[in-house]
Formats: sequence, C-alpha cells, structure tokens
Amino acid sequence: MAETLQAQRAAHPLAAYNFRVTIDAQPMSFAKVSGLQVEHQTLTYRNGLSFLEGEQIARYHVEKYVTVTLERGSVIGGQALHEWLADGGKRVMDIHLCDPQGVPVLAWRIARAIPVKLSASAFDARTNEVAIETLEVKAAGISIVHLA
Repeated sequence: MAETLQAQRAAHPLAAYNFRVTIDAQPMSFAKVSGLQVEHQTLTYRNGLSFLEGEQIARYHVEKYVTVTLERGSVIGGQALHEWLADGGKRVMDIHLCDPQGVPVLAWRIARAIPVKLSASAFDARTNEVAIETLEVKAAGISIVHLA
C-alpha cells in the first residue's frame, strides 16, 4: 500500500539547501548558515560524599553566546551587512527551513544577534570564483519553533 503524502513528509528529512534568513524581518540572501546550536551552561557539583554517590551535574538556563556564520556572494549595492557591522546593534534573526514547496516548517529564532566580523574571500586574478562575504555573529536567545 502506498504511503500518503503526509506520511511521506513526516518520514523523510528536510533538505538543508531550502532555507530563508531574515534580519529584523528584512529578507537577506545567504548561501550557507552554520553554527546554529542551543547550548546551556552546566556545573559539576561535588559534595563530601561524591566518592560514594558520584558527582552531580546541574544544568542552568544561563544562555551562552554562540558563533553563527553566514556566507553569501558579494553583490553591488549590498550594504545592509556593512551598515549593521558599523552600527553593532542587537538584531532579531530568523532562519527558516522550508519544505520542497518553499513553505517554512521549522525556524531557528535568534533573539539577540550581534555582528562581530565581516570578511571577504581571497581575491585572486588567476581564478574565476565568486567573491564571498562571511559574516560572523554572536547569538543568544536561540529557540526552535515548529511551524507545521
């Protein structure tokens, strides 16, 4: 018996190439996003009976800033990232993972994204490669939202 379309969608993972990025609700084009992770600080607690009971690990909801890297091709008139780096302000960033039809189904929501580094690729007259800008942001307040 053939699976329904809904069952197929639930059983197969989403393609990583189909994503959208918005910064303060402004759509931005990126070719690659890496470093998305939710991380909490932990503390190892040792008391006087740790040799019998073992150590205990306590998890605290103190958010760590993680580095998220975004890459895109350099374009004429694309000054939004340069202005954000000069401003240095905290922005809200959303990375939506989309289904094959382009409908967002999962979102990584970053409450506080601060740009720390913008770098260009190497310029080499012997190659015909695209010029790539790499933006590194420190991100905190990351949550995962299921939209479908």
